[in-house]
Amino acid sequence: QVQLVESGGGLVQPGGSLRLSCAASGFTLDYYRIGWFRQAPGKEREGVSCSTSSDGKTYYVDSVKGRFTISRDNAKNTVYLQMNSLKPEDTAVYYCAAGRSSWSSCWSAMDYWGKGTLVTVSS
Repeated sequence: QVQLVESGGGLVQPGGSLRLSCAASGFTLDYYRIGWFRQAPGKEREGVSCSTSSDGKTYYVDSVKGRFTISRDNAKNTVYLQMNSLKPEDTAVYYCAAGRSSWSSCWSAMDYWGKGTLVTVSS
């Protein structure tokens, strides 16, 4: 069956780093747009980063630019989000998502979603 499974979340101190993984099964990520989203307590879900399949472009929400990096390992059918210089406001449940359509923006029309992994940034 088609699945996206996030891992790598946990508790980290401010200024620390985490690498989230999103492993796909039941389909191949090569031709999919991959996005990372997050939802903090009491807030709406927001897009964090997105990677296109067509031209390899990457996008980041302003609040994480210079700190987060999205990448793919096609051999492992896995996408990563490297998170550095973490701040308390990064605390959220992080979700990965994959979209196949070529007509949409990188962030839109996601077909598959993971169940999320919790990242807590606190002293």
